[in-house]
Amino acid sequence: MRGPQFQFFPSRTISLYMAKIFVTRTFAVLGGLVVILMTLDLLGESGQILAPEGNGEAELWFYVSLRVPQLIERFLPFAALLGTLIALSSMNANSEIISMKAAGASAHQILAPLILTGFIISIGLFIFNERVVAPAYATLAAWESVDYGPIPDQSAGATNVWVRDGNDLINARSVSGRGDDAVLEGVTVYDRTGGTIEYLVSAERATYTGSGWRLENPQQFDVSAVEQANPEEMIIAENVTPDQFTLANVEAGALNFFELRQAIADLEAAGRSTVALEAGLWHKISGPLSTILMPLLGAVAGFGLARSGQLFIRAIIGMALGFTYFVADNFALAMGNIGAYPPVLAAWAPFFLFLLIGEAVLIRTEE
Repeated sequence: MRGPQFQFFPSRTISLYMAKIFVTRTFAVLGGLVVILMTLDLLGESGQILAPEGNGEAELWFYVSLRVPQLIERFLPFAALLGTLIALSSMNANSEIISMKAAGASAHQILAPLILTGFIISIGLFIFNERVVAPAYATLAAWESVDYGPIPDQSAGATNVWVRDGNDLINARSVSGRGDDAVLEGVTVYDRTGGTIEYLVSAERATYTGSGWRLENPQQFDVSAVEQANPEEMIIAENVTPDQFTLANVEAGALNFFELRQAIADLEAAGRSTVALEAGLWHKISGPLSTILMPLLGAVAGFGLARSGQLFIRAIIGMALGFTYFVADNFALAMGNIGAYPPVLAAWAPFFLFLLIGEAVLIRTEE
């Protein structure tokens, strides 16, 4: 029979006990954080949500349903850090950690159930982000773009898109379809010469002809002559391709992993930069996986003597390590978005750096 020192996990009973404590503490902290942050957010946004005529309590709850998934996605790793600190601090204070070490369990064996549980939570968080957070983000962004008024058709690929055609500016309320099947809704063309608007052309719909955009029932307003005309047909933007509309407002947070990867491929085919989106693509994996790091970074609170003041100081050190990771992660992602870091490095460097730091601190603490 193998001794305890050759086992990756402690006993099944201890593993389940520690996993249960970790999960309950983590989600209790997450629930408190989400309630507090959602309340503060709603207090700040309620005035704008209720401003449009007809909006009321239902719209406030709709906003909550869209915002809560984003808060869960952002703060679950942080809640896992606090859950680790609370769980290990209480076990250390009650001499449970000392008892496990006296039975022959190493620090890595004690933490193994927490790390495995963190991995399972990270998988659930990834699926949650793909199925819930991305659609909620896209819906909320579309709702905010119209100042919380009637939400544009969710089948539209993009909303409130601006494209430049030489000196002219073109605005589409929404864009649907891809390639030659792209359709613009609510089109307004600002025909400019030398920075001065000469004509305003509007139409409810525009379709791509292969060499321009055909406006349906256009209305043309001559600004200088103050005259309006209703031409039967008008072709605009002969040099503007559909991808300039369909890929104009690609946001990493509004697309799931596979949709974002396809959008990046479309942008690359169109010869446009994808650095920021590639960093966001990789972060969709590294972000949820950061939950695995939290037991390692917070482990310093679980080892060492629980003397007066020592346990508190260790908890502060663990919290400082976790906060530093989140700061480094956001900084690296920002550098990736502006192209200062390669996308893969921006998404993964903080994860592996703090994995090594957490392991070094754990080994030093165990010694």
